[in-house]
Amino acid sequence: MQAWLTELDRTLQAGDVAAALDLFDDDCYWRDFVSFTWNLKTLEGKADIERMLTATLDSVKPSGWVLAEPATGTAADAEAWVNFETAQARGYAHLRLRNGTCWTILTTMQELKGFEEKKNFTRETGVSHVIEKGRKSWLEKKEEREARLGYEEQPYCVIVGGGQGGIGLAARMRRLGVPTIVIEKNARPGDSWRNRYKSLHLHDPVWYDHLPYMKFPEDWPVFASKDKIGDWLEHYTRIMELNYWSSTECTKAAFDEEAQEWVVQVVREGKPVTLRPKQLVFALGVSGYPNTPVFEGADAFTGQQHHSSQHAGGGDWTGKKAVVIGSNNSAHDICADLWENGAEVTMVQRSSTHIARSDALMDLALGGLYSEQALANGVTTEKADLLFASLPYRILPAAQIPVYEQMAERDAEFYSQLEAVGFDLDFGTDGSGLFLKYLRRGSGYYIDVGASQLLIDGRVSVKSGQLASITPDSVVMADGSTLPADLIVYATGYGSMNGWLADLVSPEVADQVGRCWGYGSDTPKDPGPWEGELRNMWKPTNVPQLWIHGGNLHQSRHYSNYLALQIKARMEGLETPVFELQESHYAH
Repeated sequence: MQAWLTELDRTLQAGDVAAALDLFDDDCYWRDFVSFTWNLKTLEGKADIERMLTATLDSVKPSGWVLAEPATGTAADAEAWVNFETAQARGYAHLRLRNGTCWTILTTMQELKGFEEKKNFTRETGVSHVIEKGRKSWLEKKEEREARLGYEEQPYCVIVGGGQGGIGLAARMRRLGVPTIVIEKNARPGDSWRNRYKSLHLHDPVWYDHLPYMKFPEDWPVFASKDKIGDWLEHYTRIMELNYWSSTECTKAAFDEEAQEWVVQVVREGKPVTLRPKQLVFALGVSGYPNTPVFEGADAFTGQQHHSSQHAGGGDWTGKKAVVIGSNNSAHDICADLWENGAEVTMVQRSSTHIARSDALMDLALGGLYSEQALANGVTTEKADLLFASLPYRILPAAQIPVYEQMAERDAEFYSQLEAVGFDLDFGTDGSGLFLKYLRRGSGYYIDVGASQLLIDGRVSVKSGQLASITPDSVVMADGSTLPADLIVYATGYGSMNGWLADLVSPEVADQVGRCWGYGSDTPKDPGPWEGELRNMWKPTNVPQLWIHGGNLHQSRHYSNYLALQIKARMEGLETPVFELQESHYAH
């Protein structure tokens, strides 16, 4: 392994791209997070790698490729963790060899030389031990900084959206010394969780969900309540000393070409404020506005109707009839909530859905990376993130299909029972299961935490098909059948993030950025150019100085590091030549 690294080091320092390519398998993949490309980029095959190295070697100047440690477990002879350096940064890599040549390599930027986080041996003392009159306390200094930033001094970066993504990214920015303000319309950090239906719990396990720098305590529940997560986010915001503007709404943003900065109009606690950051990040989740379909007759419905995002949960629904349109995570959770509170519930399934039982998902899909056993085997959260990222999206389905084949076999009776009550199941277009559906579409699945049994038992009814119309007291299906209803909940998902850009900036900017999320597919259901990375996420967009951040807790934690480093480099005036900026294939 070290011999391969030594030869890579020699050929790259010599600028001998042809000799470097001889070290790679014909079927090879190089995934780079910022270190070579100032981008998130996957190179597939020798031709792609040749093009990247030819374009970047002179400026990147990679060197010092050494074995950091062998991989954990049985793959140690074919995999390794690697340290390396570039002209501007220190990096960390994961390498897989196959028959002595490289099959996959992941290279990541970990810190910028000369602009490292102040930690461990370089941490600040926190106090001057020279006693003099007029010394200010930590609290006084903190309050003064908060009063200046955004008024007397402008932030370098503004993050629109103060949920888990905005909070985690802001923590990274603070550690890197990037003056940043987070804009959040809710009154308190964590309210985006607190304001959901009361029975909501995380469907992902605790080991998958840590925030940057601060892991959950060892007695934290495997699946935390939304309110518990909300409280954690609020305390985290305070502990990390973030400049967090709650009760603040961004109303408009425009780029000032002459000044090369954004003009961001916000209303903070009822008062207008204009911010002029150099960098603008939209951290509004992975979705846009709630998608509420319009059906004939809906305006005459005499009961209650709302989108799942407005469903508070709880209440007394005894004797009432509820129809939930949708069959993904929120739909199942809301059906369970309504049933628990006395309603007669029908789920309307308009398209097939992938179901993964929570225990099977933890054992088969996540257990090797995110679990107590993984930790015992030396797989830390940080290593787990990198191991997961080390499989490029092109080959990820092949790695996932056996997992879900095993899941189908293990839970065959469960799936048979669901199908017996008319539930339409799938395992993805290619059998690759839940996470690939999440990456490709952001929807189409449910992690079963109990609601599926309600369907199997008939306590919640299932009706498959399309809706035709709504009457004052019922839902009419395309087959002519009717579902009496006192309540209709539209668990019908969300639009593209581009909707936020179109409204807050302009439709033209939204079109210029293009589609967010999804990495493309060769299937008829998602045609379009192949993208080896998620579109526009955590990397430069086609609009300079505008960034998109989001994802689940795992993605927000992991990718915030690379986004923060990209912004820090620009603040310090470093050269950041982006290799192959993504084209705008999709409009909003």
